[in-house]
Amino acid sequence: MRLSQTGMGTTKLNNIDKMYPGQSILLQTGQLVQYGAGIIGYGTLPLLLRKNIEKIMIDTLNKYGCIQVLLPTLQPDTIWKNSGRYDQYVNDGTMLITESNKGIFCLAPTGEEAMLEYAREKLKSYKNLPVTYYQIGEKFRNEIRTRGYLLRGKVFPMLDAYSFDLNEESMEKSYENIRKAFLEIYEKIGLDVIPIVADNGAMGGKKSEEFMLISNQGEDKILYNEKSKIGLNTEILEKENYEEYLKEEYGIESISDFEEIRTMELGHIFQLGTRYSEMMNGKYIGQDGKEKLYYMGCYGIGVSRTLAALYEQSLIRDKQNEPSGFALPEKIAPFKLQIVPKMENKEKLELANKIYEKLQEENINVIIDDRETITMGAKIKDCKILGTPYLTVIGDKQKGEKLEIEDTRTGEKVILTVEEIIKKFK
Repeated sequence: MRLSQTGMGTTKLNNIDKMYPGQSILLQTGQLVQYGAGIIGYGTLPLLLRKNIEKIMIDTLNKYGCIQVLLPTLQPDTIWKNSGRYDQYVNDGTMLITESNKGIFCLAPTGEEAMLEYAREKLKSYKNLPVTYYQIGEKFRNEIRTRGYLLRGKVFPMLDAYSFDLNEESMEKSYENIRKAFLEIYEKIGLDVIPIVADNGAMGGKKSEEFMLISNQGEDKILYNEKSKIGLNTEILEKENYEEYLKEEYGIESISDFEEIRTMELGHIFQLGTRYSEMMNGKYIGQDGKEKLYYMGCYGIGVSRTLAALYEQSLIRDKQNEPSGFALPEKIAPFKLQIVPKMENKEKLELANKIYEKLQEENINVIIDDRETITMGAKIKDCKILGTPYLTVIGDKQKGEKLEIEDTRTGEKVILTVEEIIKKFK
């Protein structure tokens, strides 16, 4: 990518939001654009990072035997009335609706209804089960209290998956399969999440877990046992029989060693049982020739929340301990290396373009900062603003075709040839 084609200029960071410094930097530098409260547009780098996160999700879920689909976000009100949730979502103001001469349509805040409508036409026999469908698409919720830019918005990309099973035992196996897949997804992204015991709440069903990231930016408080790495949502303690529930479902004998910490929710998984199948007549023909209800699970990851958490975790600071940019993890960063040539030196510029084109040919994503009127110092600073893991400056000190490669997080430098750079990033 050539920075001259992106329209990026230099920005002096001022009044960075202390609660969400990473996203504040993205907004100040135009990498995110806020159109209204909870309505965010993506520039090139955050969008590419989001696509890399989504690819990890897709590759991992496919590995675990899940089937990808894509259902419409705009849906007729009838499917929501069939489930009995239309009045609830409209009355509390969560669901955005539009009326036309063709009827009333909803912008989906979640996907249970649409997915059950889809599955009912495909999964008519016990021979078709079990199966887990998933999609990645935008959801819409009229959040009264938007918060944390990408962390709680009115429109947001979401991974939502739904398992359909023959019975409770099969449902539990599907649940554990997706639980394992989600933990692998977070590990590949580079976020150390904790699955915690949660209340099913309005979703209904038997059992659920939230995937939490320990963070002072989170709005949730959980009880956490450092030794066992087990956490639980404090809402669980509101259950009348919470001690029995924790022991039976999660094997937790006592919470005396649990301490309260602040966390950020990134995902949630549920065992739904037959609740939605009963409401929407979700049935299959069993081996005995009789109709039976699907046992369902649902599983979600907030893609934009995960993106925001990754940026906040990748934040780097200057010598005054002020937020100055990002060093994205190499394995997931959209671009691995940023080339900063001395534009007024024709020889150095030609060398920079030669190296850039060579790396492009080798399918190594690289940025060249070919902006004409920006100083070298500002370009080096902008490398960190963009989160590129490695930087090379092709200026007066550079000799031959050997390049000094700097790790933008640690500041460590190594001298490499172009072939060695290719080998490193391959």
